[in-house]
Parts: sequence; structure tokens; C-alpha cells
Amino acid sequence: MVPAIRLSPAARSLFDEPLAIAVQGLGPQQRVTLRTSLRDEKGELFQASAYYQAGDDGELDLARCPALPGGSFSGLEPMGLLWALQPQKPFWYMLKQDVQRPFVLQLEVFEGHGERPGRLLAQAQHERAFLRDGVRRVPVRDGRIRATLFLPPGDDTFPGIIDIHGLRGGLFENRASLLASHGFATLALAYYQYEDLPQKPNKLHLEYFEEAVNYMLQHPQVKGPGVGLLSFSKGGELSLAMAAFLKNIMAVASLNGPVAATCIPLSYKDKTIPTLTCYEHKAKVINSNLLDYSDVLVDPFQAPGNQSLIPLEKAEAQFLFIVGQDDHVVKSEYYATEVCKLLQAQGKENFQILSYPGTGHCIDPPFFPLYPIGSHPLFHKRAVLGGELRAYSKAQVHAWSQIQAFFKKYL
Repeated sequence: MVPAIRLSPAARSLFDEPLAIAVQGLGPQQRVTLRTSLRDEKGELFQASAYYQAGDDGELDLARCPALPGGSFSGLEPMGLLWALQPQKPFWYMLKQDVQRPFVLQLEVFEGHGERPGRLLAQAQHERAFLRDGVRRVPVRDGRIRATLFLPPGDDTFPGIIDIHGLRGGLFENRASLLASHGFATLALAYYQYEDLPQKPNKLHLEYFEEAVNYMLQHPQVKGPGVGLLSFSKGGELSLAMAAFLKNIMAVASLNGPVAATCIPLSYKDKTIPTLTCYEHKAKVINSNLLDYSDVLVDPFQAPGNQSLIPLEKAEAQFLFIVGQDDHVVKSEYYATEVCKLLQAQGKENFQILSYPGTGHCIDPPFFPLYPIGSHPLFHKRAVLGGELRAYSKAQVHAWSQIQAFFKKYL
């Protein structure tokens, strides 16, 4: 038999879904190296490789065969060749701007183990898509809103979610498109540095976000009476403020978000929430060109009556705080724990915390590569963002399923 790669699904899968990988037609106990490669939209290469040994029957099924030491990972890791993908250019973040075009994953099987791959025995290609068949992508230019709405297949009504990103600015559709593929009407919302939105806002007005909530609730395919918010970093702080000041917010999932205003003040009607004081000189130098900014923000819980804290006690929504224990940008675990203590003291029980060891600031949907060192979202210098490969890969999968379960329950 000629060696061949067998994939399930065969030709195409959603980016956040598992892919079963097997090789058949090898010799008994044959030692091989498996390698995956993927080029992002900027043409940058991501790769992972692992050493394996076929069974007595010449079959190699990654769900049953552990990877041997020496590659990108070892042990029984059926999805290791996907979660271990790493950029060949240091400190590079995998972005997905055009969700209508899948990433193309290249799989190769080489003879033997070692630094230099042996003879190529088999290869295959597989598309990793962001839109399930039938999901509709609708650009939204409604009043001031600049966004993209993703609608699941069919004419039903669906639970509505607004997806809000962090300080990077612009419009990101990867999370929203995947959520729509799982049955949620999801609005990916830009709020600055996009089209005619402000480039450098000196304030973020919650009225803009209120327009987005109203847009969703007026949409014939969004199931009321309220919406959910999925948010990351600065977006997390925005979504908490929306829950505190706006109506019809039912459920908020915040990924490593602050619980006080940071960097850009927030305002609603005649109320302004000032930002926490930030001391850049408190950054720690890890080596000549790498900084750790974990301690630059003033602790909002140390000063009683801190004006920067978001008044979450006013919110009626359910909260899911998802935090990385190795987050070096926001003290997200500490913030979530302290703010939940304040809610508890008010007799509230509308919160839960999911805390992940070995997980840094960036928590993307499953199988996005780890981004432990990169550009700091505020200072734009090379900084520790945190995270460790295997732990992060487990956190991604678990958090993503919990986010969907949370929204299904409360929307």
C-alpha cells in the first residue's frame, strides 16, 4: 500500500472544530514525522511537527497513538498538530480579516525522525473555514454603527450576541462568524479606528453601543427580549459598563477584561467614568527588549469609592468572567475575584468565574496559535502577554464550549 493521510471531515471543517487525522499504508512500526503548515493572510508561515511510530498493522491514528518526544509536543494529543502551530516569524499574531476565505492547512508525512525531514511519504490539504454552509454575512452601516452581522442558516429567530474586541481597534469577525456557525446571531462591532469611526477617541460614548443593542433587538431574526455580550480586554470593560448603564443586556462573557475604566474614559449621558491612573515607569524589564506591564495600573480596589470602577451592582445581567492566571496585561483573575466579592456583599449571585492556569491575555477560539509575547495593546512595545502552549490549548477548547453553554442558558 502507498501511505495516505485520512482526515475526518475529509475536505473542510470549521476552524474551532476537531479534525481527526490518521495515516494508513505505513510499514509495521515505521517511524515518521508529521508536519502541518498554514499561511495566514499576510503570507506568514505557521508550522507544527510531531514524531510518531505506526502500529504493527502500519496504521497511525492520532486519537490512539501518542506523539514521541522531540517535536512540537508529545503524548496523546489528537489535535496537537493544530494547537501547536507556531509562527516562523517571531512574535507574529495570526489574524483572520476575511472570514469568507478558509485557511488552507497542509499536512505532510516524512520518513523517520530528526531535525531534517526524510523522504516525503504522503501529503494532503484541508480547508479550515469560519463560516458553516448557509451562514450569512451582512455588513451593517446603520446610523453610526459600523459592524458585520452573522446570521445562522434558516429563517428562525436566534439568540443575539454583540462581539466587542479590545484596544487593537478595527473590525474583527473571526469570533462572531464562528458563533453564528453554532446558532447565534452575532454582531461583530467596531468602535474605533475603522472607516469613519474616531481614530483616537478621547472618550467612548455608551450611546454608540446602545444603538448596536437597539439594532439587534429590532432585527426580525434576533430573539429578544435582550442580547448577550462577548468581549475581550478593553471590550470586557465596555461590556460591563453597558450592563451597568443600558437596558436589555441579559448575559455578559468577559475574556480577561478590566472591571474599571482604562486608557479611554467611558461616558453615558451626563456621567463620565474616568480612567485608572497608569504608571508606565512601573513596567519591569525582563531582558533588553521585553517588558512586563502587569503592575502599571493603580489598583481600583485599594482606594475606597474609586471613581474608575464600573458600578456593576446596577446591572441585572448574568456575568461570566473568563480569566487567564498568567495574564500579564490585565490582572484579570484578581479583578474578577474582587468585583464578585463586591457583588456578593450586595446579595447578588449573578456571576461565575472560569480561571485557567497557564493562560495569558489572549484567549481566542480553539486552535488559534498561542501569542505569549507581542505588542502591548496600549504601549505598543514588545511585552509579555503570558500563556503556555499545552495549558492554553486546553483552556481555549473548554472556555469556548462554556461561552456557548452560558449564552444558550441565559438568552
